[in-house]
Amino acid sequence: MKVLVAGGAGFIGSHYVRSLVGRRYPGYEDAHVTVLDKLTYAGSLANLKPVAEHRHFRFVRGDIADARLLADVVPGHDVIVNFAAETHVDRSIAGPGDFVVTNVHGTQLLLQAALKAGVRTVVQVSTDEVYGSITEGSWTESEPLAPNSPYAASKAGADLLCRSYHRTYGLDVRVTRCSNNYGPNQHPEKVIPQFLTRLIDARRVPLYGDGQHTREWLHVDDHCRAIQLVLDKGAAGEVYNVGGGIELTNRQLAERVLAACGMGWDMVEHVADRPGHDRRYSVDSGKIRGIGFAPQVPFDEGLAEVVRWYRDNQEWWCRLI
Repeated sequence: MKVLVAGGAGFIGSHYVRSLVGRRYPGYEDAHVTVLDKLTYAGSLANLKPVAEHRHFRFVRGDIADARLLADVVPGHDVIVNFAAETHVDRSIAGPGDFVVTNVHGTQLLLQAALKAGVRTVVQVSTDEVYGSITEGSWTESEPLAPNSPYAASKAGADLLCRSYHRTYGLDVRVTRCSNNYGPNQHPEKVIPQFLTRLIDARRVPLYGDGQHTREWLHVDDHCRAIQLVLDKGAAGEVYNVGGGIELTNRQLAERVLAACGMGWDMVEHVADRPGHDRRYSVDSGKIRGIGFAPQVPFDEGLAEVVRWYRDNQEWWCRLI
């Protein structure tokens, strides 16, 4: 089995690669893994150091928006898992063009290369943000896409391209849409590591608006297990929501992070809300639970682990802020 992991040097992709090469996924113990990553600010070879010398691991630096490179790299692989994306909402508001190039055009080129090379299955890693915002209840996979940020719109575009490549060309593409992820090795621009790195440096943490924006949280290890499950047991052309099962307002999240760090509310700074800030995300994960998924990492345990990791690995994140 030969697996190509696009964007495998980033936060979620590298966790998946370390788990895959580390023989954690049954049936893939002898998989040969190629990581293709552009190594933008959000990707790092340090994330892949534990597997860098493994005989079944290969790294290729490159861009999924480079058709010539894909023509060289993709052939010979049985499976592609695509994590490659620009992902930060604030950055997409400031400069949406890069998000369109990587997330839409890059995905299309990757799908085309997979089709031409006869790749068996492509798993596209997407986000719950493509659905927009929901006041109550939870989105199922049949919910219309209504993205509100340039980032979410670019991921929705990629999802629709995946659908079209399955319907038009018969390519086996499967899409996962996850809730907010957290875990070690996450870039400090994201909310939990941003809070932690600021608190470790004795700096106040920013809380957008009234702090009542609500998100569902998923540990990166649970997310990667879900992706592998969709690869193993999912169906061609299908979409699978992946939720962590715990919803928190940003204020509640801040309270939990502060408590985990032994600090009080005086370390919070209220800041103006960002443009187009979605109020609430919530996904119905019944479909993926039907093929065997259940989150295994309780949020408070996972958060405590993450606090320890950022305290113990300051050299890793200090160079990023």
